[in-house]
Amino acid sequence: MMGEEAVTATPRVGLPSASILPGLRALANALVQPVAALIVSLLLFGLFVAFAGVNPLHVYAYMFQGSFGSWFSVQNSVTRASPLILTALCTALPAQLGLMIIGGEGALVMGGLFAALVGVGMNGASPLLVQCTMALVAMVAGGIWIALAGGLRHWRGVNETISSLLLVYIAIAILNHVVEGPFRDPKSLNKPSSPSIGDANLIGNIPGTEIHWGLVFGLIACVIAYVLINRTAFGFSARVAGGNVRAARMVGLPVGRLVLTVCFLGGAAAGLAGMVEVAAVQERANASLIAGYGYTGILVSFLARHNPLAIVPVAILLGGIGASGGLLQRHLDLPDAATVVLQGILFVVILASETYQGRLRLFPERAGE
Repeated sequence: MMGEEAVTATPRVGLPSASILPGLRALANALVQPVAALIVSLLLFGLFVAFAGVNPLHVYAYMFQGSFGSWFSVQNSVTRASPLILTALCTALPAQLGLMIIGGEGALVMGGLFAALVGVGMNGASPLLVQCTMALVAMVAGGIWIALAGGLRHWRGVNETISSLLLVYIAIAILNHVVEGPFRDPKSLNKPSSPSIGDANLIGNIPGTEIHWGLVFGLIACVIAYVLINRTAFGFSARVAGGNVRAARMVGLPVGRLVLTVCFLGGAAAGLAGMVEVAAVQERANASLIAGYGYTGILVSFLARHNPLAIVPVAILLGGIGASGGLLQRHLDLPDAATVVLQGILFVVILASETYQGRLRLFPERAGE
């Protein structure tokens, strides 16, 4: 009996806990669709460059070299990913409510413009105070901009996809009017710009790297968004309303308040991206704010399945793809916009793969797990 008890009490070594296996299977199954879409997109892009007379294997090699082939390339890719992380949240957060917001570019522009206005107006104050005020004002400006689309959807029934896209053009028009008119720096001749916010008000780089602090802002925002959506009553209410609005109203959930709040938070993230572009890259507001980060952020969000934590690696991947464009142009004589073609193919494939959502699985579910 003692021998049997000893054998029974001996733990099995090397086998994962049974409670972990279902989570690992779910994670693996969730990765199937985006990974398959990425592979298909790379194959289609290979055919595209092959028709252009370029060896696809050479293209892939230079893309890797320009993205992650050296420490300089890695830093460049991560720096480009910083605004993508924040603009992707502008799509990912409203998506929890079933809203399709594609106006992150407009929120970024408005955030950058108002950050520049504040930075110039407070020039001479404490740099920390200026930076915090710039961030706060940019987030409020971007949040209000996207909340307009949410309000139009909730109270007037206007499609939020169309309204948020049209708001982008209005934001760009406002930026052009301000920096070419009342807020123009007389020294900016060929490229109208606002006055500089001052070197003292720049947020600078993470010590020991060439990566600005916008990356840290993006990481913190993604963690906060994940906790808010998955670990709070507010997030649960938002997901319930996103699954069935009529049921949410029947149980008394404030759908209108949820729509406005989630849209405001998404716009605030994109507005913060605009502040980072001004305070870490441009030093002023000008047409360089219209860099397409808001549109690429839509692709990042879709590829990450609107998961705030998954946004980070996807943004770094797409940031690396964008960073490799110059290398393809120099070595293979491909246009710099070749990487934009790849992003377009990837977006189309992602949309097409929605048909197979939940049907592509590496591991079947087991009963009792």
